Amino acid sequence: MPAMNCPAKITEINELLPQTQCGQCGFKGCLPYAEAIAEGRADINQCPPGGEQGIADLAALLGLPAKPLDSRYGSHKPGQVAVIIEQDCIGCVKCIDACPVDAIIGAAKLMHTVIANHCTGCALCVAPCPVDCIVMQLSPEANIGRDKKHQSALAKQRYEARNARKALFEAEKAQRARLKKAQLAAKSLAMGI
Repeated sequence: MPAMNCPAKITEINELLPQTQCGQCGFKGCLPYAEAIAEGRADINQCPPGGEQGIADLAALLGLPAKPLDSRYGSHKPGQVAVIIEQDCIGCVKCIDACPVDAIIGAAKLMHTVIANHCTGCALCVAPCPVDCIVMQLSPEANIGRDKKHQSALAKQRYEARNARKALFEAEKAQRARLKKAQLAAKSLAMGI
């Protein structure tokens, strides 16, 4: 596949992806997959959530022939959402940390729940759960009927907001560590150590 590594093309490709951020394509999210497609490092048929329609859309955008989904990356399934069996939930927050779109709410040592309208069906929350209280179920009819492009755009917004929040948290944490180190150094200097 010829390389088309320009930001506008990457954006166009990314907008056609389902924004589940599931990693089934072999990349850590939809944007890295879009970049790999644009750079000629990945094929257009590696996204199971996008299915045949996603492949056809990418092929049309890039002027390539459509091809079947590469089964090495999984198979296309109907829309799914995570459901927490709340009476079994121990409140470990591992699912919250794993969810790329902040579709799970709860607090440490308290029961968690999934906001079904926000869940992309990536299933990244299932494996970290130490008590196996998360199951994947077919999406409610309301989710299935929604415009996929609109749904993808909302998922992308939530993913980007989560990443921005995490980056801010890490920057604040690093700033606190630098401040504490400077205070300890000043205290040591004042004590003549």
